[in-house]
Amino acid sequence: MLVTLLGTGTSSGVPLIGCECAVCQSVDYRDKRLRASIHIAVEGRSFVVDTGPDFRQQVLRLRLKQLDAVLFTHEHKDHTAGLDEVRAYNFRSGQDMPIYARPTVLAQLKREFAYIFAEHKYPGVPHVRTTEIVNEPFDVLGIPVTPIEVMHHKLPVYGFRINDFTYLTDLNHIADDELEKVYGTKVLILDALQRMPHISHFTLDQAVALAQRIGADRTYFTHISHKLGLHREVERELPANIRLGYDGLQIHL
Repeated sequence: MLVTLLGTGTSSGVPLIGCECAVCQSVDYRDKRLRASIHIAVEGRSFVVDTGPDFRQQVLRLRLKQLDAVLFTHEHKDHTAGLDEVRAYNFRSGQDMPIYARPTVLAQLKREFAYIFAEHKYPGVPHVRTTEIVNEPFDVLGIPVTPIEVMHHKLPVYGFRINDFTYLTDLNHIADDELEKVYGTKVLILDALQRMPHISHFTLDQAVALAQRIGADRTYFTHISHKLGLHREVERELPANIRLGYDGLQIHL
């Protein structure tokens, strides 16, 4: 299994137009973050979790030729706005793109991308096949997936566990019964927005505390704001088995 971090940033990520902070001016490639998304290659299958506004740039950078399905964590635009770009994979495969999301997310996609779901489609628009998911294990083209419900302020969001890997983004709370699904994970990717308190995201300290409670062999933080600080400086503060993620990082399991 190979996990690639396509993006580890936020809509308040880097670089910000006109911003002169150290992170936005950094020449360290690890400080240049596109919107949060991952690619998972497992047992010959190729999935992405979320298609944000940077999706096209991300898959071109990865040179991703095969995409078999898309999973969505939630309906915010920084995680859905690039759905139109799956059309390139329709052209390659000649098949509809399977997408998996909770009913509220699918309803939002149908509003935002009405032309994709129209009864009479304009030639060349993306073709998708939707599957509603609830908070129960499901199957993606033969790969078992366990959803993990977390809270992004008052918005329910799904994280996902596949084998010994768990992805949790956009959250500031996880209930104990959902946390039980995460224990035993060997690699964890977890939200860590900034140092100051935030209404809907974990701070760095909160993320470290949760990561230590889960006890994965390796934890990588994602959904990182420019307010967190320079990659090289933040890394020095972290425990040995907890790192900052960065765009393009590949994790073998």
